[in-house]
Amino acid sequence: MTAFGRLLRRVQGGYMHWCDGCRESHFIAVETPLANGSQWTFNGSADSPTFAPSVRIRIPAYVEKGDPDFSNPESVCHYFLRGGTVQFCADTTHRLAGQTVALPPWPNAG
Repeated sequence: MTAFGRLLRRVQGGYMHWCDGCRESHFIAVETPLANGSQWTFNGSADSPTFAPSVRIRIPAYVEKGDPDFSNPESVCHYFLRGGTVQFCADTTHRLAGQTVALPPWPNAG
């Protein structure tokens, strides 16, 4: 993983960015399509990135191994990343659903 400005990280096949809603990074395939064929275009800007089309990440529900009382429901992070802003769609299941926010820098990016 290589820094590409303060907002993105360059990785094999595409880019990663930090999501404040999920509190984790998300990968966007640009050069190499995902196994399901999904692939995005990128405007090449480190300061004001735009990817198209929208990104929809689905994390299936699960039960913690060894602890049947702990489970996580399915979660979805669906957004448009345009001009350095993240426009979260209404079907997003975290606290930023329906909001538009600036793409945050990577934690500890300075």
